[in-house]
Amino acid sequence: MNYLPSRILSLAGLLLAGCAGQVPLATVQLAPPSLVTVDVWGGSASAALPAKQTIHKVTLHHQGETWTPGADVARYLQRLQQWSRLTKRWADIPYHYVIAPDGQIYAARNLAQAGDTNTEYNPTGHALVMLLGNFEDVQPTGAQLHATVNLLAWLVQQHRLDLAAIGSHRDFSAQTVCPGKNLGALLESGWLRGAVASTLSGAPYAMP
Repeated sequence: MNYLPSRILSLAGLLLAGCAGQVPLATVQLAPPSLVTVDVWGGSASAALPAKQTIHKVTLHHQGETWTPGADVARYLQRLQQWSRLTKRWADIPYHYVIAPDGQIYAARNLAQAGDTNTEYNPTGHALVMLLGNFEDVQPTGAQLHATVNLLAWLVQQHRLDLAAIGSHRDFSAQTVCPGKNLGALLESGWLRGAVASTLSGAPYAMP
């Protein structure tokens, strides 16, 4: 991919201006991201009937645990689903999407169903996106970031959101450092929203 750093600078300027947070008019219709569906990774659909939620936020999380390269993502998700249902008594995995270090996106909870959290905030109306890894200690991979940008851009377009709708877990709860300082820094610097805006307008973007 060819990258244009100047594009990011111009988008950052727009975000800091009076119209901060507004998505530029999209010049491309984004295709849905490629997902590993729940049945393919060996999970099962929630038995709980989803109460249709209207998405108004896209919220980033990290796993918060060290991810061993080469570990079995499907097996991890199976264990997470079992723990969520049997131990936490939640309807399903708390997140709607999980992004592996190789950039593969896995479907988790039904997006129509509000997520769950161990902290004191209400995730109703949030599309919850979790990246595998502990970003207090390591950086997200380039493949993860590319997949995250594509997924966030698609969610923003599908739900007619603006860039200000993209946030992180710690924006809503003082009880957590999630999504970790290294992923959080990409939000705070404006890079992530800028890359999403570039994708929405069909332009390339610079990797951090």
